[in-house]
Amino acid sequence: MKFTYFIGADVSKNELDFAVMQGKKLLFHKEVKNSTLAIKSFIKELNKLPGFNLSEAIFCLEHTGIYNNLLLAFLNKKNANICLELATQIKNSLGNIRGKNDRIDSIRIAEYAYKNRDELSLWKPKREIIQKLTYLTATRSRLLQAQKILKTPLKEFEGYVDKSIIKQNQKLNKETLGAIKNELLKTESAINEVIESDTELKRLFSLITSVNGIGSVTATQIIITTNEFKDIKDPKKFACYSGVAPFTKESGLFKGKAKVSHMANKKMKTLLHMSSLVAIKHDKDLNLYYERKVKKENKNKMSVINAVRNKLILRVFACINQNRKYENNYMRNVA
Repeated sequence: MKFTYFIGADVSKNELDFAVMQGKKLLFHKEVKNSTLAIKSFIKELNKLPGFNLSEAIFCLEHTGIYNNLLLAFLNKKNANICLELATQIKNSLGNIRGKNDRIDSIRIAEYAYKNRDELSLWKPKREIIQKLTYLTATRSRLLQAQKILKTPLKEFEGYVDKSIIKQNQKLNKETLGAIKNELLKTESAINEVIESDTELKRLFSLITSVNGIGSVTATQIIITTNEFKDIKDPKKFACYSGVAPFTKESGLFKGKAKVSHMANKKMKTLLHMSSLVAIKHDKDLNLYYERKVKKENKNKMSVINAVRNKLILRVFACINQNRKYENNYMRNVA
């Protein structure tokens, strides 16, 4: 689509800064409250512009979590064109920049939208059930973190702190840890109910967990991050997103070793790492592969584990694309 108006939005908890450009010409900047009523008033102001048509405008904004929700919901209801980009993507595209405030940021976002108008991907909302699953998994992560914060010091006390003090701390934390454990069980149950209640989620979950090493937590996170494999359809792109794909650095005669990038979804990378360790232990083919690479070919252990991560990703996407569960000795029917 060809756009006439490019609207950059800098989103914060309380305020929205809009920069409105017609082509590469800045028309005006507007600061409003981050509320549905204020957004509605701003859209009315846009409609007063000569020749303005919402279908010929694109709103570009950065990922800022839940603070985007009111604006995204309103614009989506109006069938507006929306581009949701990573802050690092916008920042890196602008080169060396100096100075920063909300007004300047909104203008830079609008300029980014104009410069990259032919390559922008339009945002589409996730299904409500995926959003529900996302918040439930986030709750589970916070509960696990709280549990870890309380448990770790109690374990570290052993052998270094007087036993009476250890018992006192264990007694004080017992009720809280018990409550967290119960809440974790309830959250797990709620997540399972959500998956079981939806035919498509149930199908995807079944296919993903059929791969040796991929458990329910990893499978759920894969479904969320790929948006049911709608946003990420290519295993190579998912490997890059998860920080598993190695990249080389070469310049002239210099040729460095291929290394994974630190720009990744660290949570997904951690889950894939744990899955690869389980797969190496319980999957015969991957165990033989690991033993051969590490013991016979003297390859670096972490490099081999990273290769196993990639193999798991390829297996998952193969199952999804072919709509079948994983088989150890699968033979493709050429005919």
